[in-house]
Amino acid sequence: MSRKRKNRGNQIRDADRRSAAWLLTDAAYDTLCVSGYTRLSENPEVLMAVNKLAGLIGSMTIHLMSNSEGGAIRIKNALSRKLDIEPNRYMTRMTLMSWIVRALLLYGDGNAVVLPRTSGGYLEDLVPIPPSRVSFVPDGGYGYRILIDGREQDPGQLLHFVLNPDPAQPWRGMGLRVALKDVTANLKQAAATKKGFLEDKWKPSVIIKVDSWAEALQTPEGQENYMRRFSTDKPGQPIVIPADGMEVIQVKPLTLNDLAINDSVSLDKRTVAAILGVPPYVVGVGAFNREEWNSFVNNTVLPLVKGLEQELTRKLLISEDLFFRMNPWALYAYDVQNLASIGSELYVRGIMTGNEVRDWIGQGPMAGLDELVILENFIPASMIGDQLKLNQQKKNQEKLDGLGGENDG
Repeated sequence: MSRKRKNRGNQIRDADRRSAAWLLTDAAYDTLCVSGYTRLSENPEVLMAVNKLAGLIGSMTIHLMSNSEGGAIRIKNALSRKLDIEPNRYMTRMTLMSWIVRALLLYGDGNAVVLPRTSGGYLEDLVPIPPSRVSFVPDGGYGYRILIDGREQDPGQLLHFVLNPDPAQPWRGMGLRVALKDVTANLKQAAATKKGFLEDKWKPSVIIKVDSWAEALQTPEGQENYMRRFSTDKPGQPIVIPADGMEVIQVKPLTLNDLAINDSVSLDKRTVAAILGVPPYVVGVGAFNREEWNSFVNNTVLPLVKGLEQELTRKLLISEDLFFRMNPWALYAYDVQNLASIGSELYVRGIMTGNEVRDWIGQGPMAGLDELVILENFIPASMIGDQLKLNQQKKNQEKLDGLGGENDG
């Protein structure tokens, strides 16, 4: 028994020696012992991009939809209000959705867990669980369990939102930590270099060259006294100096442009924007572009929103005809003129009512604008066959038919 313990102790000591030897190599030190550490949540550029995504997704209304023969229709009931207005007694939809997005992109490494609480079969609250209290444990070859404060929970009873699934464990998200690690390190180094450059004391704007290095100039006090002899306290007053005793030289210290820091920072910011899928102007590079913004909504916001919609639908709804849909139309970059032009075109073609167009441009409803109209006469769509010119053509055709019958007789 003692021999086994001795052998096991030797194995542990050998393992410790191997680990210690590897950690003391130069390559291991350069890899692991990096100078400083900045979390993604502490990087200004990453935080700006994530806040923009969280704000946009949090502002999207959540609609409860039902499939019907004529297409999906919106349902307004207590469940739709619960999801869209008050998901729990302490938070609004804006707050909860913003928290989920931040957990996915920053704090939860691609995972966000929400606990649904029910009472009598009705949804009572959606409680967000802080990532620090959640851990994931594989269960068998494919499944997994979720631990909250060390207690096992069935994933089927929790809302588990995932970003960038892990190839080995598809139910777990990976987030963006690895992709952004090097870029955020470069941005941190650039900020430190800029700060050190601006705080550097060795940047004189004027250098004075004297004819000889007198003993009086070898001390700071002597240099100060010498400078006081040829200085003035009155702005604009000329300074008189000896013709051959000294020479005044103006120097230009290095700037941030000389160090190419601005170009490097701009490139890293664009890399952060590309990884997170936001327009560069969100992180402080470039200017706003409408087409670029609309592409960002289509290619970044909507795919992330689809994951949220599907998780809410499959975990909270029992009926196969019901589903949740988040409305993205308020996110697109349209001005009032574009909306009015599109609305007018749809209105005269009988696709939208007048009040629907007014709602688009932020105006209240008006009486008489709840019917669909069509063509240039602006008559209700149900009366399209009662137009005067159509009736006149019908009467003329009846007269011709009658004349034809008399001739036959």
